[in-house]
Amino acid sequence: MKQCLYICFLLLACDSTPDLPDAQKAGWKGQPVAEIIQDDKNARVLRCTFPPGVGHEKHYHVPHVGYAIQGSTFKITDEKGTRIVKVPTGTHFSKEDISIHEVINVGDSTAVFLIIEPK
Repeated sequence: MKQCLYICFLLLACDSTPDLPDAQKAGWKGQPVAEIIQDDKNARVLRCTFPPGVGHEKHYHVPHVGYAIQGSTFKITDEKGTRIVKVPTGTHFSKEDISIHEVINVGDSTAVFLIIEPK
């Protein structure tokens, strides 16, 4: 019985997907901001576009790599708090764990990102 309870606990602990929309399903004020440009057995690739004043409601990302095709300045709210971050064109980043955040483009130019989620 102890083994069964231990296994059940492990299975519950492994459910690491937050009760939030993922990056593709989350939008801004009811409008989509992420477009799937590829989805196959190896990876899902999203293009996320944020004109000035547009953001991405609170959502999660699975482990991923990102690249700023066109940068801007963002207000980011995550587990570290809220801060303003300048994201220059050509910036790349990666996350090895599930991450949660909300962003809004507070800059004066449209930002475009590629998000690559290996499967």
